[in-house]
Amino acid sequence: MSRDPGTPRLLRRLNDRAALELLLGDGPLTRAELGERTGLSKVTAGQLLSRLEERGLVEVAGERAGGRGPHAALYAVVPSSAYVAGLEVLPDSLRVGVADITGRVVVEITLNPSDAADLVKAVPAALRRACEAADVSLSRLRAFVIGTRGVVDPAGGDVRWSYDLPAWHVGVLAGLRDTLDTRVTIENDVNLVALAEHRHGAAVGHEDFVVIWAGVGQGMGVMLGGRLHRGITGGAGEIGWLPVPGEPLPTDVSEPQSGSFQRLVGHDALRGLAEEHGVSGKTVPDLVRGGHEDYLDAVAARLAVGAAAVTVVLDPGLIVLSGEVGRAGGDRLAAKVEEAVARVCPSRPAVVTTRVAGNPVLRGALVAALEQAREEVFSDTV
Repeated sequence: MSRDPGTPRLLRRLNDRAALELLLGDGPLTRAELGERTGLSKVTAGQLLSRLEERGLVEVAGERAGGRGPHAALYAVVPSSAYVAGLEVLPDSLRVGVADITGRVVVEITLNPSDAADLVKAVPAALRRACEAADVSLSRLRAFVIGTRGVVDPAGGDVRWSYDLPAWHVGVLAGLRDTLDTRVTIENDVNLVALAEHRHGAAVGHEDFVVIWAGVGQGMGVMLGGRLHRGITGGAGEIGWLPVPGEPLPTDVSEPQSGSFQRLVGHDALRGLAEEHGVSGKTVPDLVRGGHEDYLDAVAARLAVGAAAVTVVLDPGLIVLSGEVGRAGGDRLAAKVEEAVARVCPSRPAVVTTRVAGNPVLRGALVAALEQAREEVFSDTV
């Protein structure tokens, strides 16, 4: 029987990838510890580490005291072996972050674009500013992920439409890729929030869950089987358009505030609800944060309409409340939404508040960029 000459190379690549993932998650580790966790012999583990050291991916990061013999060297992934960037695009600001291959955020900055009408120019300029602040050359970026409001085409990766970013349209992705010498991806912002919750937040360890973003606009990120569900056209999760009892159906989908669920739980609706309950505050998050029980019950009942609709279709088991309203309401609001959902549908998902620190869209963009970069860097070691 002939032997496939590619097999040893493939096995080395797979072993290298497994070792690098272990070093990222549990490192630093000694050669013996790495061999034990991967099932490789000490000799093979040593050869693997030598190979990765030669490629500049692994380095000795200290020693571990043992018995009577010499101390064992500890190996770790070289943080500077690759970098990634993430960005959140808003109508009046660009928030950029740069992280090394271990996920450590090196720098995070917020810029107000001087020419918001030409984002193809504003985004590269913001990225260059962030790289300069991080002292990282643009050529060392392995992936750049941009989070945006609106619908992103899953097939081509371009923005199909975005209501409050009129300059953010089909053709932007191609323009950015022509301008920047790095891998560029555009993703819906709430999808990125779902990635952040899955990696760093309330959904760690959950393969099926949804994130309901309650803020100025309403959105939803869906994770099924550990993968984002975007829909055929990228429109999965546009929950603001969900038809709900008592609210009119939109007559013009070009009006972003005309969706039925948006009318029920948008900022204008929650301000009106506060007036009915005698609750005062400068902003909607203030109203929710300081609202008394009756007001929170009413807010929860409205949010539960959308949560229940999602539950009877997907039965996700876990719903994470995020956005300005979800974060401001905290655990009190989440508990009330959970109770309200259980009253109107046969399944009772757990409802929790977000656990992602900082900017969740930017955190999610860096998670997505790291997945891309590691797939490229860690799969090309042989």
